[in-house]
Amino acid sequence: MPDNNVRSGRTPGILAKLRKIFGLNIGTVMFGAILIYMIFSVILYLTASHMESYQVPSGPLSMNETYTGLAIMTEKVVQSDAGGYITYYAREGTKINANGAVYSLNTSKSADNNASLSKEELSDIRSNMQSFSKGFDPSKFNSTYSFKYQLNGSILQYASDSSSVSTVTTTNEDGEEVTTTTAVSSDPNIRRAETDGIVLYSKDGYESKTVDNVSSADFDQNSYQETDLKTEGQVKSGDDIYTLITDERWSLLIPLSEKQAANLKDRTSIRVKFLKDNLTQTGDFSIKEIDGSKYGQIDFNKGLIRYASDRFLEIELVTNNVTGLKIPLSSVATKEFYAIPSKYFTTDKETQQSGFMLSGRNKKGNSTTTFVKAGIYGRDEVTDEKTQKTSYIYYIDKSKFKEGDAIVNTDDGEKFVIGDTEVLEGVYCINQGYAVFRRIEILDENEEYAVVSKETYNGLVRYDRIVKNADKVSEQDILY
Repeated sequence: MPDNNVRSGRTPGILAKLRKIFGLNIGTVMFGAILIYMIFSVILYLTASHMESYQVPSGPLSMNETYTGLAIMTEKVVQSDAGGYITYYAREGTKINANGAVYSLNTSKSADNNASLSKEELSDIRSNMQSFSKGFDPSKFNSTYSFKYQLNGSILQYASDSSSVSTVTTTNEDGEEVTTTTAVSSDPNIRRAETDGIVLYSKDGYESKTVDNVSSADFDQNSYQETDLKTEGQVKSGDDIYTLITDERWSLLIPLSEKQAANLKDRTSIRVKFLKDNLTQTGDFSIKEIDGSKYGQIDFNKGLIRYASDRFLEIELVTNNVTGLKIPLSSVATKEFYAIPSKYFTTDKETQQSGFMLSGRNKKGNSTTTFVKAGIYGRDEVTDEKTQKTSYIYYIDKSKFKEGDAIVNTDDGEKFVIGDTEVLEGVYCINQGYAVFRRIEILDENEEYAVVSKETYNGLVRYDRIVKNADKVSEQDILY
């Protein structure tokens, strides 16, 4: 049968052509719609400005600068007054009193210096041994020898009041019998300290250095050499035996750049953190010039015993005292709020929600009150000059009221006309998936970051997630 279209001389319509090409059906229509939606979504994503989040940490605005300090102490090297085999009694790095036993010299390697101990003295030594055992570090096995010297010295100190040789039997805490021989206190082989001080069995050539005669070359750690004075052999008269630090006052000298010196020039005291043990203490601070360069001088009057064996100390100057919550400046936004006295804030008896009682009139012209739920975005403390009573100003979202609205104090019926506003600084918190304005109080800032208070009412807390670029979002945005 002849085609009607051919017979009429008309060409097939566009719809017929598409049907022939694509096989148009419901599946094709759905696929096309999905494809168009995906293309549209990709275009929107590529052209939209993307929001970045930031997790709020706690800390100072910037890290404190670290330095390597040269320790200057009052010290002297003690020489042997005779020859012989040496036995050490004082523990290295510990303080010894004047006339305390440091070492002894004998004609043979084995020295006979036994002493009797009372029950109390044995208990004291046992306690020292337990303390050493608890704090023992296998990587510092050398400390075992120093502890041995300390025990020997302690035993000699306990025996220093004895005047003759005798054998005594005592019972220790475990019920065991201990027999010891008392030493003669006037043993000429024992060498004692002339003054109070801290004992070191090493020297490094800095013993005669003072803050006035130190040079820039003394700060070169590559050329620094320390000599160990301990020996198990025989010593001769005049040999260096130990170093005695005789004064608790000591100094640290630190090299400074011109910028560092300028930043510290007005300081007379400074807090120092010792990286060796993370302990801190405050010292007197001054700046001096050595060989044309600037150096900081920090003077201490305590704490030397912890660092007596260290000529060079890694320290941190605690100059960044302002700590809080650290945020990027790009996250800071401003928002205007109504300022309302706290005495108008109330709780609805039916819903137990917090807000304000809005005053109004009904159609008949009678006075009415309507509860308006409202959250507090911030508050400031105010003191009445007459009564000296303290109250607060609450900051309320402007969307809750209109300028000129009146709210009522439910206690005395007093009214307040809303109109006063205040602009607050804040950030957008996104913990719940939508942006919520949180007030901040900036304590310190630099070119990129600010430190804000942890104590701000309804403010940020550590690990909050905030919008990093505040200009890309508003409180109405639902982010995810």
